Order: sequence, then C-alpha cells, then structure tokens
Amino acid sequence: MAKARKITVEVPEDLLKKAQRASGSGVTQTVRAGLQLMAASEAYARLLQFRGKVRFLAFRGGAEG
Repeated sequence: MAKARKITVEVPEDLLKKAQRASGSGVTQTVRAGLQLMAASEAYARLLQFRGKVRFLAFRGGAEG
C-alpha cells in the first residue's frame, strides 16, 4: 500500500452510518472505499471523453493452426 496520511474529517453521522451499512465495513475502510470511488469516477469521466473517438481492435491470443 502507498504511504498513508492520517486525516481528521467531520461528516454527518447519518451519512457515515449509511455508508458503513452499504460497505459493511468500519469507518476507515468506508472512507477509503468512498475515496476510491471518487477517484474511479474521475478516471471514468476522462475515459468517456474518448467515446466514439478511439477504435479498439480485438486480439485473440492462442495457437494459430
């Protein structure tokens, strides 16, 4: 895992409880999951900019016969 940074965050209690219920995890893991989702959604939004502009060719590995 990358270098960790300790932070203090104030969040609405009901939001934290809902998020913990959804993740099934404790506070730290729930916050990490939320941060990962935010990072992934930004990456996905950047990828969407290429929609219709990039053409991918399928490659099937394996023996040719």
